[in-house]
This record gives sequence, structure tokens and C-alpha cells, in this order.
Amino acid sequence: MRATAKICGLSTPETLDAAIAGGASHVGFVFFAPSPRDLSFRRAAELAARVPAHVAKVGVFVDPDDALLDQAVATARLDAVQLHRVDPARAAAIRGRFGLETWAGVPVKLRADLDAARGFVGAVNRVLYDAKPPPGASLPGGMGLRFDWTLLDGFAHPLPWILSGGLDADSVGGAIARTGATLVDVSSGVEITPGIKDTGLIEGFLKAVASA
Repeated sequence: MRATAKICGLSTPETLDAAIAGGASHVGFVFFAPSPRDLSFRRAAELAARVPAHVAKVGVFVDPDDALLDQAVATARLDAVQLHRVDPARAAAIRGRFGLETWAGVPVKLRADLDAARGFVGAVNRVLYDAKPPPGASLPGGMGLRFDWTLLDGFAHPLPWILSGGLDADSVGGAIARTGATLVDVSSGVEITPGIKDTGLIEGFLKAVASA
């Protein structure tokens, strides 16, 4: 199965259009104030209006309350929600509240960290394996960190899964070949500075995914 890609943390029409033109299957909008990629509801709505039906709009949240979720889902017309720092019970409640495809982030540094994915069975549709941030980090991802992909060797994935963490055009082909990922997620790997995406980097990343 050929891999597809989500371009996450988009914030401008130009970079969003580049992601869509390049063949991204998903685009990500971040709703988390500490992130340099955080969007206002107005900007999210403007961007969402540019996304064709065949591309899924994913809202990215960190331990969100219901008020934030309600407004983001409605204004950005989200197709899926990606949750970080949320336990399985809360994830299941969010999934039940909106009836949307729901993803849960699983931070990985050691092989044992993968076991957390099993707790989300029945609560979410997919898990997203990302590099575990350093202690005290304010962000759950988007820092260009990569975990050891060999940790996935032989792991019996309990749910459909996404590979994230430190990917860029140079590394994503090898990551797909090494892990068998069918959906990859990139944010900082297509940026020139934190939060500022580059259309050329997006194009190059998506070409690398398509040729993997």
C-alpha cells in the first residue's frame, strides 16, 4: 500500500495550497496557544474553506476542553481530531461527542512506550507514534525530534497507525521503507523557522513520499 502524508501546522493559504497540490491526504490545523502554529478560529475557517473534499482536515489539540473542541470542530469543519496528552477515557468521550475520526498521540522513546497504544483500542481510530519530548517541554511534538524506528520492528500494532517525529524530505523515504508506515506526518520538517512553512519544502516532502 502506497504511503500518504499529512502536512501539519499549516497557517497560510500558500502553504495549504502547496500541500493540496502536492497530494497530501490530510492537512493539520493546530489549536494550542503555546505552539508557534496555533490558529485563530477565523484563520482556521478561512483555510478550511480552501480544502477540497478529498483532503481530510485534522484539528490538533493538547488536553483540550469541550469549549475549544466545539468551536474548532464547527468553524474549521474538521474531519478528524488528533489528541495529545489525553487518556483513553477522555479520547473515547471526545470521539463519542463528535463522531469524528479520532487519533491519539503516543510519545515514544523506549520500546515499552509503544504499549500505551493498546490502551486506546476502542477509544480512537488511529494512534500517532511521535518522539517523546524532553522533560518540561511545553509542546508534545513539532520540535524535529525523531525516535528510533527500529523500536517498531516486530511490534503488533493494535490500531492503524501514523509515523511522526523528525521527518523531512531526506529521511521520509527511508522511514517508510524501514517501518512500513502508510501514513506519515510532518510539521517542522517542512519549515524554515518554527511555525513558518515553505512551499518548496512541502513539495519536496510530498514528492519523496510519493516515490517511496
